[in-house]
Amino acid sequence: MLNRRTFNKALGIGTGATAASLAGFQNTANASATGRDGGATPTPTTPTTAPAAHTSLGPLKQVKAGLLDVGYAEAGPAHGPVVVCLHGWPYDIHSFVDVAPRLASQGYRVIVPYLRGHGTTRFLSSRTFRNAQQSAVALDIIALLDALKIERAVLAGFDWGSRTADIIAALWPERVKALVSVSGYLVTNVAAQQKPLAPQAEYAWWYQYYFSTERGRLAMEDKADRHGLCRLVWDTVSPTWDFDDATFERTATAFENPDYAAIVIHNYRWRLGLAEGEQRYDRYERVLATRPVIAVPTITLDPERDPFTAPGNGAAYRDRFTGPYDHRTLAGIGHNVPQEAPAAFTQAVVDADRL
Repeated sequence: MLNRRTFNKALGIGTGATAASLAGFQNTANASATGRDGGATPTPTTPTTAPAAHTSLGPLKQVKAGLLDVGYAEAGPAHGPVVVCLHGWPYDIHSFVDVAPRLASQGYRVIVPYLRGHGTTRFLSSRTFRNAQQSAVALDIIALLDALKIERAVLAGFDWGSRTADIIAALWPERVKALVSVSGYLVTNVAAQQKPLAPQAEYAWWYQYYFSTERGRLAMEDKADRHGLCRLVWDTVSPTWDFDDATFERTATAFENPDYAAIVIHNYRWRLGLAEGEQRYDRYERVLATRPVIAVPTITLDPERDPFTAPGNGAAYRDRFTGPYDHRTLAGIGHNVPQEAPAAFTQAVVDADRL
């Protein structure tokens, strides 16, 4: 367990003082579920509201937090219980365009930040190394909570967002009321990444290896190549999601951040052990390499049509969650769960809050 004061002191981050107690609401979701004891639970009913009901998260806000000037959207009452929604790659805050208003309507204060290198989030100093190793990104969210004086929140994410939320829940559980993690336990062990996966799994990670090359870096720096590559990823990892061009273009504006290419390339190279991190994060990476357990109340979601979803209905990571727990497999859903299945994602947040 990492001491919060020590964690803050190491990176020059302040502390927040406002505690938030969270309350849930009753709703419905389209999911098959496994209960805390591993037994089956009834499948909830799908709500009638369709995805893509909203196109905007409203005016953005900015706040200086740690190393960044963070851009974020906010919805719901200012003093409501807090949910922080964390996006992945190649996505942005619009993954939660239908989730945020659903939660806000039930009294939650919803915070949806752009991760470093995305959208309107900027580094405060041009001298800061454009580092995207996992603990650095997690500390960005701790700094954001502190800047907004949020003591405790439900964390909910997918892709990079799941990894970030998992890390905070594992290392800093006193800041996490509950966790919703798409694809389960995503904490990276760089040494373990050297072991080959099954061929089909390796095939799904093609862009990770592309980014290890100079060609991949140049593609991410070129607007047209970057646009086409990210669109291809959307198409392949969400094969059943019938999104339109406008939906993609709303998110693609987040890729114009001047640090976007550097952050994306470093993230994937670092995971494969091909790029160095920073020494100040070593202590946290050493802990994360041990695959620490997560004891906060958690719901994990496995999207059935996501090529990265491991077989076994969550069995591969079940032992990493030691607190109140539920697992759900989302039939017919691909990688971008909150945007493809906002009702199921929203319900998971509420239910995790009530575990």
